[in-house]
Amino acid sequence: MMVQDRTVRALVLRENNGKIVSAIETFAESRLPEGDVTVRILYSTLNYKDGMILKGHGNIVRSYPHVPGIDFAGIVEHSSSSLYNPGESVILTGWRVGEWLWGGYATKARVRAEWLIPMPAGIDARRAMSLGTAGLTAMLAVMAMEAQGLSPESGEVLVTGAAGGVGSIAVAVLARLGYRVVASTGRKSVYEYLRSIGANRLIEREVLFENSSHPLQSERWAGAVDNVGGATLAVIATQMRYGASIAACGNTGGNAVPLSVLPFLLRGVKLLGIASALSPIIRRKRAWQRLAQLLSSETLDTIARVEPLSHLPELADVILQGKIQGRTVIDVNT
Repeated sequence: MMVQDRTVRALVLRENNGKIVSAIETFAESRLPEGDVTVRILYSTLNYKDGMILKGHGNIVRSYPHVPGIDFAGIVEHSSSSLYNPGESVILTGWRVGEWLWGGYATKARVRAEWLIPMPAGIDARRAMSLGTAGLTAMLAVMAMEAQGLSPESGEVLVTGAAGGVGSIAVAVLARLGYRVVASTGRKSVYEYLRSIGANRLIEREVLFENSSHPLQSERWAGAVDNVGGATLAVIATQMRYGASIAACGNTGGNAVPLSVLPFLLRGVKLLGIASALSPIIRRKRAWQRLAQLLSSETLDTIARVEPLSHLPELADVILQGKIQGRTVIDVNT
């Protein structure tokens, strides 16, 4: 009979004279927080918020030492809940795990059963983390626009920050659903990548700002997934078609939005906030099922690359600089 390892290997953040330092540490499983399910983690992933936490930005973490990582996929090792049994494959995204609570940059996590969802048929732990929080957010954005009447016949759909995590998956999902996808990015070096995952047309970020002083521009977009916020969100609102929706998913361009009210009053433009971290479990399951059905293994392998746990501090700088292409999966066991 195999004896389970009762230790945990994790990337641990500590506060030292006002600076956040990280190191890979091994500690007893008994130090994990309270919860009714213990998961043996196979993979986690790197999100923009993870980058902020790793670098100590935004005062997101409540106390140190802290194990970051806002999502993970793995296998149930122990459960005192009727919802899950040992051996089941599960996913966790959000619920303040990795922010207020210890998260997925570890070989094990202990969490509440109701925060988990079963692994959808058709994907495994690595590909689930090719999606992660970014994939869930992108799918929720598409679902929100569909609920407002968006269909492939409506016209072109814009995706800003298209080469990032949410942007990449939004492009791939929309293309798979038959939409004409226009990908906006500030990096010409990613054009071929964006075409390979389904973008029909590419525009430079600066092009969006032509005639940006006008409170209403010519109607262009039937829908938009905005991952940038700031001035970008303000200007695309002036370009939306009558009754169109913008799904706001990110703020890499800043929190302040110099927004005119005219697109909303004169064109009925709708601004849809996408907050995946606390999204209801029923909606999460539906989104994950659609992601598993829509995106092939080949597409996910194009979007994502795998990196070891030890590379996270350097990768945090890269994602905060807006230089990550697609998704970065973290193998917590290497």
